[in-house]
Amino acid sequence: IIEAERANRSKSEFLANMSHELRTPLNAILGFSEIIRDQILGPIGQMKYSDYAGDIHASGSHLLEIINDILDMSKIEAGRLELRDDVVDLERALRASLRLVEERARSGRVELALRVESGLPLLRADEVRVKQIALNLITNAVKFTGEGGRVAVAAGVAAGGALEIQVQDSGIGMTEAEIAVALQPFRQVENGLARRYEGTGLGLPLVKALAELHQGKLTIHSTKHVGTTVIVSFPRERLAAVRAMVSDPVEA
Repeated sequence: IIEAERANRSKSEFLANMSHELRTPLNAILGFSEIIRDQILGPIGQMKYSDYAGDIHASGSHLLEIINDILDMSKIEAGRLELRDDVVDLERALRASLRLVEERARSGRVELALRVESGLPLLRADEVRVKQIALNLITNAVKFTGEGGRVAVAAGVAAGGALEIQVQDSGIGMTEAEIAVALQPFRQVENGLARRYEGTGLGLPLVKALAELHQGKLTIHSTKHVGTTVIVSFPRERLAAVRAMVSDPVEA
């Protein structure tokens, strides 16, 4: 057991160090490719070069997201990820996350919808991590939902008083066995659609770990070829206050 714990610590430290070393040159790649893509220092002349710079920037951004996920997972496994104590407007956080996925959903012809319960309490949590949870869930749902499908995001208070984020899609769905695989770090469900997209297999494990750091939990309900509903719930002890302004449910 001691040897296994030592090996896990060594793995986590190695991933954290490697992730840090990779991010430094990658930030330079992103910065310079953005300058070329946007022709900040003057016109390029051959527009194909600008297109290539855009591709470099997009690929670099994707790689940085993967590195950040690996770094976060290694910090969590090493017990080194510390949460900030913010007061989070969940509706605002969900809208911000949806904006980042809108273009991908539009290109895949996937409808996005948002419904927020009126008078939703504020949440005491790490706002960056809450947005990360939402973004991972929404991105995952869009990724595995085919053309003409729908991803519905909702937030509300459950019967027991927990504050919930719910992401429901009409995608490929999973069996119980596939859900178990998807919740394991660096594992991916083996199917044709999954192989069409790159990924580390860290999306759901990272969401689960971040939820549990907030004393919350992740629940997945899925039916093969019908769709998946993922719920992240935060305990009622993390409710900060009730909104001063009560708004009607919204659609996005």
